[in-house]
Amino acid sequence: MSREYEIVIGLEVHAQLATESKIFCNCSTQFGAEPNQHTCPICLGLPGTLPVLNKKVVDYAIMAGLALNCTINGYSKFDRKNYFYPDLPKAYQISQNDFPICSDGFIEIDTEEGVKRIGINRIHMEEDAGKLVHEGSIDQATASLVDYNRTGIPLIEIVSEPDIRTPAEARAYLTQLKQILEYIGVSDCNMEEGSLRCDANVSIRPLGQKEFGTKTELKNMNSFRAVERALEYEVERQKKVLEEGGEVIQETRTWDDSLNKTISMRSKEEAADYRYFPDPDLPPLQVDKEWVERILASLPELPREKQERFVREYALPEYDAGVLTDSRPLADYFEACVAEYSDAKAVSNWIMGDFLRLLREENLEIEEVKMAPANLARMLQLMDKGVISSKIAKTVFEEMFKTGKDPEKIVEEKGLVQISDASQLEEIVLKVIEANPSAVEDVKNGKDRAIGFLVGQVMKETRGKANPGMVNQILKDKINSL
Repeated sequence: MSREYEIVIGLEVHAQLATESKIFCNCSTQFGAEPNQHTCPICLGLPGTLPVLNKKVVDYAIMAGLALNCTINGYSKFDRKNYFYPDLPKAYQISQNDFPICSDGFIEIDTEEGVKRIGINRIHMEEDAGKLVHEGSIDQATASLVDYNRTGIPLIEIVSEPDIRTPAEARAYLTQLKQILEYIGVSDCNMEEGSLRCDANVSIRPLGQKEFGTKTELKNMNSFRAVERALEYEVERQKKVLEEGGEVIQETRTWDDSLNKTISMRSKEEAADYRYFPDPDLPPLQVDKEWVERILASLPELPREKQERFVREYALPEYDAGVLTDSRPLADYFEACVAEYSDAKAVSNWIMGDFLRLLREENLEIEEVKMAPANLARMLQLMDKGVISSKIAKTVFEEMFKTGKDPEKIVEEKGLVQISDASQLEEIVLKVIEANPSAVEDVKNGKDRAIGFLVGQVMKETRGKANPGMVNQILKDKINSL
């Protein structure tokens, strides 16, 4: 990005709330049902029906607002946002316009310059629209069908202030926001299922200029990486337009992942085009202090707080604490292990290494892991007692992960007890010394790597079961006596 311009980015994130029923009716929010199975006269907008607000939606909206440092407004109301589209059965969407449930919050993100605060303008509740299913390609569809299962799904829209200055900051903001929403349990944030969707507004302006440039809105980005790439492309596109003497047009553009470019969809609507007016079927929402305090008391420890506590309480490096608190289930698993085995750094090493590797390889969620935290602790205790070596521990760990068996049972079944009998080890060491005279000479000549080679040969002979500390000492004693 040229130094002559400053990037200005604001993000609008829609998060589906993890309620069992929709926002204004009792229909299920379960994903993946056959088209139009989770519908009723209310969410289909049939005449004579009346919406009834789901209290759990309000609870979750308040919880999200508190976690994102917002003011919870005692008075808010629902409005009808009018527009005509086939997936909107009422021809309006129930949303919140001028009086949202939450306002004036912020998220803190880590940047190369340090911690940066990104303001949150507002959080409001609204219902989702349906989904169009096109037969054939989008540009040459032979027919378009409508699935109304998603109609009435409860959403919160989280609107940032235009405080973001780089595409990388946008990605960091989204990552932090997703982490917080998952921690407090108000949304599963599954982007593949549409539980988390992001639109981005981006403009550029000459450095030092106070007025914003003309913005474009970017839609249809299915990952945080796609958001970052779309913003990078759009910034360069706008810069080129201005440098060639043109004007940036306010419009909505879509990100084409296959072409790696943004494409114009339509000229951008202004808020007035939606003809908002208060919904006459829903009274204003009054949220008292006791309601807010009750939700606040139920709020779990948030990611940044947990990360800071892990550094302070467990003496972990900041990097370890960051990895372990990336998700709430991972952090809980770590703490359950430490409750059984006090060496937090040792537990951290195993979880950050083999545990996360196997999770990726097996494509598992932490909740699906068979290995109990107590078993990891018991495996580490077996290492401390000299029952198994660190090399054998890897074999035991993988077996525990796959089967959920106790480490003692695995060691017994597979005959993995560490060899710590000095006479037995001496016999194997002498055999290795005899078979590797050149390595022995290297050790005598002060080449430290050679001793490691010989230790490796002993471990090979014992299939990893020899006590490496004892082997090392016996080797040195025997070679020095030659």
